[in-house]
Amino acid sequence: MTGDLDCDRLVELVTDFLDGALDADTERRVVDHLALCDGCGEYLDQIRDTARGLGELPPDRLPERARAALLAAFRALPE
Repeated sequence: MTGDLDCDRLVELVTDFLDGALDADTERRVVDHLALCDGCGEYLDQIRDTARGLGELPPDRLPERARAALLAAFRALPE
């Protein structure tokens, strides 16, 4: 745990953080944690790279099986 936000909680918040959907206090806690935790900083970079790569992939280039697996994985994430 780094600061008042642990790594597990950061993982739960990372998508909302990237979308700019966190309240100011939670965003500050995420930024503070990232400043102190190299592992979570690397995780954030990986998520950004993955989102960027998938966003650049034309829909018809993603095999249906891979698309279905990604959708299932995202649907299984806790809200």
